[in-house]
Amino acid sequence: MQLLDALHSFLVYARVEKGLSKHTIDAYTRDLKQFLHQYDENGTHDVSDLKTADIITFLIEQSQAGRSLATQARRLVSIRQFTRFLKQEGLTSDDIGQKVDAPKRQRPLPNVLSREEVERLLTSPKSQKKSDIRDKAMLEVLYACGLRVSELVTLEMASLNLERGVVRVLGKGGKIRLVPLGRFAIEALEQYLSLSRPAYIKTGVSPFVFLRAGGDKMSRQAFFKRIRLHARNAGITWDISPHKLRHSFATHLLGGGADLRSVQMMLGHADLSTTEIYTHVESSQLADFIERHHPRSTSK
Repeated sequence: MQLLDALHSFLVYARVEKGLSKHTIDAYTRDLKQFLHQYDENGTHDVSDLKTADIITFLIEQSQAGRSLATQARRLVSIRQFTRFLKQEGLTSDDIGQKVDAPKRQRPLPNVLSREEVERLLTSPKSQKKSDIRDKAMLEVLYACGLRVSELVTLEMASLNLERGVVRVLGKGGKIRLVPLGRFAIEALEQYLSLSRPAYIKTGVSPFVFLRAGGDKMSRQAFFKRIRLHARNAGITWDISPHKLRHSFATHLLGGGADLRSVQMMLGHADLSTTEIYTHVESSQLADFIERHHPRSTSK
């Protein structure tokens, strides 16, 4: 079967049998016509002539033409759907589209607080009110351990071991990890547990470490509001979140010389490549620092 005839059959299949939307059909049509036109302007080649190298060549040409990674990835999806159809219909012996990897999108670098901003944030809860004592402990633990906000608010009393200076964290996928607390977090926790938590719990018991009015567990939403309040009080004007403090924890550790595997374990990342992005953050900050301060910088 010739390629243009196969394309027509595929589009009918996508519309009638799969019931795809007009928007999706139009996208498939544009992408595949462009692919087939670059591969075979007259559409006279047989589907059996199509090779993996033809798809790779098309993607290279798309890149050279300045197409974005998102556009290249979308066009590859269209091609993969087409080659899968050809294999299903017995028109080809192999699904060549699945052998081509999608172009890698560069992850955006996470925003992090400077060390000076972190210090201002952590010292923002200054009063002896029970809410400030609690918030101080939560911020110190968050930055000391690099926890996700969900891990922080669900932290249980049984998970704390202040004598050993570690906390047992239940992470994604039910995986448990031990993370060191550090002196400042331990001191803030000791003050909270002795002065503030009993005032929150009043009657009954709660397994959770961090509580709010009525003895209820601190919620994610409530802590988001508290951290933004303290950020404003610390003069931090950009919008921060608990996760940005986690980003800052990882970036500052790596910048201080910690090895990547140790940071991966503390963050609870399953894949080392997820942790590696923080090395790029530190590198970009270092480049910016050099640009601003080096005596032979172009900005001087």
